[in-house]
Amino acid sequence: MSRDAQGPEEYVPTGDEDRLAARLAEITEEEAEARAAALRAGLQDYELDDADAALLEDAEDDAAGLPYVPAPPVLAIVGRPNVGKSTLVNRIIRSREAVVEDVPGVTRDRVSYPAEWNGRDFTLVDTGGWEADAKGIHKRVAEQAELAVDEADAVIFVLDGLVGATAVDEAVVKMLRRKKKPVLLAANKIDSSAQMSEVYPLWNLGLGEPYPVSALHGTGTGDLLDAALKLLPETAQHGGLVPLGGPRRVALVGRPNVGKSSLLNKLAGAERVVVDNVAGTTRDPVDELVTLGGEEWRFVDTAGIRRRQHMASGSEYYAMLRTQRALDKAEVAVVLLAVDEPVSEQDIRIVQMALDAGRALVLAYNKWDLLDEERRYYLEREIERDLAHVAWAPRVNVSAMTGWHKDKLAPALSRSLENWEQRIPTGRLNAFLGELVAAHPHPVRGGKQPRILFGTQPATRPPKFVLFTTGFLDPGYRRFITRRLRETFDFTGTPIEVQMRVREKRKRR
Repeated sequence: MSRDAQGPEEYVPTGDEDRLAARLAEITEEEAEARAAALRAGLQDYELDDADAALLEDAEDDAAGLPYVPAPPVLAIVGRPNVGKSTLVNRIIRSREAVVEDVPGVTRDRVSYPAEWNGRDFTLVDTGGWEADAKGIHKRVAEQAELAVDEADAVIFVLDGLVGATAVDEAVVKMLRRKKKPVLLAANKIDSSAQMSEVYPLWNLGLGEPYPVSALHGTGTGDLLDAALKLLPETAQHGGLVPLGGPRRVALVGRPNVGKSSLLNKLAGAERVVVDNVAGTTRDPVDELVTLGGEEWRFVDTAGIRRRQHMASGSEYYAMLRTQRALDKAEVAVVLLAVDEPVSEQDIRIVQMALDAGRALVLAYNKWDLLDEERRYYLEREIERDLAHVAWAPRVNVSAMTGWHKDKLAPALSRSLENWEQRIPTGRLNAFLGELVAAHPHPVRGGKQPRILFGTQPATRPPKFVLFTTGFLDPGYRRFITRRLRETFDFTGTPIEVQMRVREKRKRR
């Protein structure tokens, strides 16, 4: 198997230029299909298994345009630091998505998760701890929590039921009254009926009935959600329309402090994500719907990858896992690199993570407006040396600080995704292989020359090709085929995978 990556040296053909594109242009679709049918029929002379037969069914993708549906309603979780908001979020979404650690202030941004209860879909928003008169980064965290309330259709206010209402809790109540949103009061950490006496004084906050819950054990969360659904409208008041299946998903990845959050804020046109000069400010993946190039995209700003996974600890370790999960859920990755620093091992590793996940790829070079001629010279050399294996990825030069060239991202994303989903008709693929091999046959090895019997593309997202052969193709020759596939069919922006299946002739009885 060969996925675009650094590997053995590519086969270098000898002789004149093969004029492959011109020769393919002369072959009609009917001729190509007839050739492919003859080649496929010839496979009956070879030993094939059930998996081969399934591959040869050649399922074409007939997906039509997706209809648009209203966005689901939004339920925000707010409260002071360390009252168990993220634990409650994990309980509601039935997953350990939100970063949880036994220190206050682990969650810093507002983070959205799809959720469902009793057959109704809604969006759950986790927020950082709200503090009155906060300073520095804590002030920006509090601002994000308030913005979450502004955009929510209803709010769950969480406090520590065993501690009771503190001065900070009362300040949160004042903030919520100003917002005039429906609010439910959740008294967390109530694990037994013996602790119910701690809950009754919370009526004095004037938010109605307090719901005793244990986010850790799940007690009372069903009653809380039943009440929340009664407050939520059928669709989001601020959500608009989203495609059925959701907008295209973009993972924004890169090492810490390269400007991921700044770029997301500039794309969103708002201070959506907490930005601070301290590397690693973002710990949770932060979803944001962004309109770019007249189309809606779902961007995920992921935690900066600081060091190898086994060297990380605590919330940073879990944030790294979530970065990988964000890549797994995304369709296209934007890898952000800072041009004022040399391309690092971390940068290369993050690019490889995107490739290993099989995602479409765009490389965005940040701080380009600060680049001088000397640094530009060395940067180009670094790119040629360290990123040659992804030379096929669209390259966008941007400034996260000023928004310069941000409009160039949408065409790059669209092109990468289009090629990520591209399927080459079987006839055209085999015409390509036939003309290529005729011009540049595989070298003879040990007196034998392997032949390509038939080629098919069983998958897209990313494109995967399988070649049925009479013998093992040299890795360098497979890399040569991969490069010519790219040049001929334009697979800009996507990894492509070329596998082979060596099959022997059936023995005559």
